[in-house]
Amino acid sequence: MGFFMDVLWEKGVELANMGESGHAQVVPISVFVAVLCFCLVIGHLLEENRWLNESITAIVIGCLTGMIILFISKGKNSHILRFDEELFFIYLLPPIIFNAGFQVKKKQFFQNFLTIMLFGVIGVFISTTIISLGSWWLLPKVGFAGLTARDYLAIGTIFSSTDTVCTLQVLNQDDTPLLYSLVFGEGVVNDATSVVLFNAIQKLNVKKVGDWTHVLGSFLYLFFTSTALGIGTGLLTAYALKALYFGRHSTDREIALMTLMAYLSYTLAELAELSGILTVFFCGIVMSHYAWYNITENSRITTRHIFATMSFIAETFIFLYVGMDVFDMEKWKMTKLSIWTLLGIYGTIIFLILLARAAFVFPLSALSNRMNREKEISGRRSSITFKKQVIIWWAGLMRGAVSIALAFKQFTYSGVTMDTVNATMVTTTVIVVLFTTLVFGFLTKPLIFYLVPHSPTQEPKSSKEDLTLPMLSMDESTATNLSRAKDSLSMLFERPIHTIHSYWRKFDDAYMRPFFGGPSNNPRR
Repeated sequence: MGFFMDVLWEKGVELANMGESGHAQVVPISVFVAVLCFCLVIGHLLEENRWLNESITAIVIGCLTGMIILFISKGKNSHILRFDEELFFIYLLPPIIFNAGFQVKKKQFFQNFLTIMLFGVIGVFISTTIISLGSWWLLPKVGFAGLTARDYLAIGTIFSSTDTVCTLQVLNQDDTPLLYSLVFGEGVVNDATSVVLFNAIQKLNVKKVGDWTHVLGSFLYLFFTSTALGIGTGLLTAYALKALYFGRHSTDREIALMTLMAYLSYTLAELAELSGILTVFFCGIVMSHYAWYNITENSRITTRHIFATMSFIAETFIFLYVGMDVFDMEKWKMTKLSIWTLLGIYGTIIFLILLARAAFVFPLSALSNRMNREKEISGRRSSITFKKQVIIWWAGLMRGAVSIALAFKQFTYSGVTMDTVNATMVTTTVIVVLFTTLVFGFLTKPLIFYLVPHSPTQEPKSSKEDLTLPMLSMDESTATNLSRAKDSLSMLFERPIHTIHSYWRKFDDAYMRPFFGGPSNNPRR
């Protein structure tokens, strides 16, 4: 009897401790939610401000909150919650990327797909190379040493990742459609490429030459496999919604199915060691193109608001934490470097970011203009002018959540580090993110207004030629089909992007939309 009483007593103590621990977690979570609500209110009041955006507002409020907590705790802590990179990659990043794919204007995105791939893939390789080599050469000269070859490569990927969140808040999709599609598309592909390269570097043996070629092959495999998984999940969701009629009052079920399938695509990609960012992004595009037309009118309105809300909360959460992390005294004490050495490190990294971005934006823009022979679509120029190149270069200088997460993953263990070099790199990443978001983000709106004066813009309308593209037919003679094939090849060489896009639209209208759903085949629209 005494034994059972002892066991019950021990279990009771454990439950009491769990209750106390749970109660202790409720307080910081409640405080963080209150700060988040305050940030939303302030962001709304400053919405029309020409110089500020919601990212800057969240970071500033995060800094002020960190200072208050630091004062209350008498210099011991500046955080309400401790950053966890796994929390970021599993819970915060998926809604942001999915909403980006779900809300994107697909016509502009795919018309500029080749340029986006140049910026987002080739550009990342160029940027990573320049930042890695530059860090290896310059950081020891300013008095900072102790990094390994793998650390320098990781630094290249960490600071090559642009901030899609802040950039999208700066640019306007309706006012500057071409700029928005290029910067947005590059940001998503850029983040995916940076994460894939970062993971490949962790497995890389820098002393073996053969491993470098393996990185490229692994990247191509991950890119196309992740994209295929996202498209497949999106198509499966669209077919399920089209085949299973949930009823007029089933908005919750339709939204739940789309949300769960989107998250499932991300988790499956991560479990298969693919790129969850690319997977959930293309899943969002496919769902908005097909599945959205298979749900009721109420569900269509609700889905856009819910996905946008989830994305916005996740974005604000991240920038609030970045602001609070500036006053993490534990990491600052561990750096043990002089202020001049730290300023030299920050200046070096920011200089390399500026140089690396310029090294691929301007040459690849010229290459894109040369490859895109079609200079006008319905009387509108489709080339990237020098002013637009400057805006693309400047808007992509901001670094954000992915850089923070990768830095924590490389230089900490569950957000904690006891190494001086690692602590210095974490604080450097936070300062660079803070500086680029505040300074470059602060100046991006005025720069856009100066270089591209505000004027109402409309999407280029499809020309009549789109409807009369030569297609092969089994009902026509061989000579007619050969003539049409020659015309098709001629158009493909003269206007490759426009021709491929037009043929895809014809195939989509004829085969994909009748099966998976679309505006032309939707009885409940």
